[in-house]
Amino acid sequence: MTDHRTVDAERDAILAALRPVADGIAATFGPVCEAVLHDYRHPENSVVAVAGSVTGRAVGGAMSEIGMRVLARGDRAEDELNYVTRTRSGKLVKASTMVLRDSTGAVFGALCVNVDVTAVGEAHALLGALAGLTDARAEAPVTTFGNDIDSVVDAILDAHRIGPDRPWGGLDRAQRLDLFRGLDEHGVFAVRRAVEQVAARLGISRASAYSYLSQARAATDPTPAGGHA
Repeated sequence: MTDHRTVDAERDAILAALRPVADGIAATFGPVCEAVLHDYRHPENSVVAVAGSVTGRAVGGAMSEIGMRVLARGDRAEDELNYVTRTRSGKLVKASTMVLRDSTGAVFGALCVNVDVTAVGEAHALLGALAGLTDARAEAPVTTFGNDIDSVVDAILDAHRIGPDRPWGGLDRAQRLDLFRGLDEHGVFAVRRAVEQVAARLGISRASAYSYLSQARAATDPTPAGGHA
């Protein structure tokens, strides 16, 4: 049987050991680099250390949509390396998210490295224009890097285009279940009070939200009736 106090102590030690690593990464790459250390045991304030300043994160801040997606995958989560995203302020960021595991193999946090490549992207576009080349690169997705978890949950809801143009009342049952399934896959419901926030945003009762979440999870549960997980 796992001693939770021992595992927690081990996780605390890993996080403590990585704080100077985060400082070293940011110092090596200079002012365009930021290293953020996350403790997923506390999703609403997962940021335990920040070195550098690219996304405006602060200690005690919330995880982004990327972190929530990792959290939703649980121990199946893998490192996400060298992806490109964009902040809401327009910065182009090249990032890597490296999951942290304890000795049991359980994912409990992440070390994220964010590099502001906005100037590089602008230089690339300028040189391409001078050379007469067409820039056909896909637009980088926008990620909400906020210190408030509610703003992150709202951003994920916005991405699902639930609003005046696609009201809850206009969705059929399958679409409603699909919405809750999508939100769950993004890790939204791992966050405390998220069900209440989603219910308020959709204009439904908390009981209805819990019901749809339960039905969505049941519809995707791979365990057959009478079987074992």
